[in-house]
Amino acid sequence: MIGYITLGTNNFERAASFYDGLLAEFGAQRVRDTEMYIAWGTGPAQTALSIIKPFDEKPATVGNGVMVSLYGGSQEKVHNVYAKALELGATDEGEPGPRGDTGFYGAYFRDLDGNKLCVFYIAQ
Repeated sequence: MIGYITLGTNNFERAASFYDGLLAEFGAQRVRDTEMYIAWGTGPAQTALSIIKPFDEKPATVGNGVMVSLYGGSQEKVHNVYAKALELGATDEGEPGPRGDTGFYGAYFRDLDGNKLCVFYIAQ
């Protein structure tokens, strides 16, 4: 249902480098690359994640309560993506681990612009 998600950035080149490294962990690559935005995806029918320079040319800001969650597929992948994010300069918002008793296993971090992301796995 979701086609793409955009995150604003105030440092386009730095954000592009961060997401090149982070999203490679999912096998994603750039599927659109312009002067205003870059989108990464794993296929045309899959949701893409994008960075964008705000259209109104005002500074990008972080939305309070806004978070992008990336499905990891396993606890190991959650750990790997979280470690990669921190290696690339992200800040910790919650180490990998179970959350509640629902089988949800996640880790939280903020990208270089302060956008909050989660990588998660739900055991079936």
